[in-house]
Amino acid sequence: MRIALSQITAEPRPERNLATVREEAHLAAESGAQLVVFPEATMACFGIPLGPVAEPLDGLWANEVRAIAKDAGIVVVAGMFTPSPDGRVTNTLLATGPGVEAAYDKIHLYDAFGFAESDTVAPGSAVVTIDVEGVRVGLATCYDVRFPELFRAHADAGALLSLLPASWGAGPGKREQWELLVRARALDATLWVAAVDQAEPVPTGEEGRSRKAAPTGIGYSTVVGPDGTVRGQLESGPGMLIADVDTEEVGAVRRKVSVLANRRLGREALATPERADRP
Repeated sequence: MRIALSQITAEPRPERNLATVREEAHLAAESGAQLVVFPEATMACFGIPLGPVAEPLDGLWANEVRAIAKDAGIVVVAGMFTPSPDGRVTNTLLATGPGVEAAYDKIHLYDAFGFAESDTVAPGSAVVTIDVEGVRVGLATCYDVRFPELFRAHADAGALLSLLPASWGAGPGKREQWELLVRARALDATLWVAAVDQAEPVPTGEEGRSRKAAPTGIGYSTVVGPDGTVRGQLESGPGMLIADVDTEEVGAVRRKVSVLANRRLGREALATPERADRP
């Protein structure tokens, strides 16, 4: 399956970002991709009030993304914000296109490195997978990458590929953490991981946003094989990464390294206290 990762810099205005999604979706389709993945917060960047831009899944922004996917003949996955009943918003991935209609609400919220996503965003709770051209695909978002159990849940649900849209926070060591974590999650679950980050924003012209703590992206979108090797990567600026995902490779790797079948946590009882006390 051919996939495209669209590394963009989202603006504060949702309508401007729709124009970018339209252009990039058609470019991806022209490359032969069956799936194009945009970053977290594609609808509107972090660093602005999210409540005023949030819309329901049947709102104008999501419906326009559906129209773009239909017109381009490609599955589109893009980050948006939907209203939450408690007055906050939900950090949502919309997945839409031929044979696909689903949404994933980010489970693990970015309350780290001086940023408190949970102040304005409500967490999701459900593991979500989609089927694209007969391939099961798991959905995750940004900070989720620090929690291997979610990616193993994708594998348990039959996924051969996990998608990870992000708006990764900048800072010392953050690029190294990004690359390490994406590769580790592929190894944890022995599946492909396609991680698409927002491009690193240019300091000038960032209308209406605050960069003090908001995660605005560092780039380096990456595709990793089920053996943990990097198969493609962008640099910090805007760009599109095209990758061919060999789904049969997942089975080959799992036959060699059966980490899923060899698990004991959650499948068998842990060691008894007596056994744990043995030298």
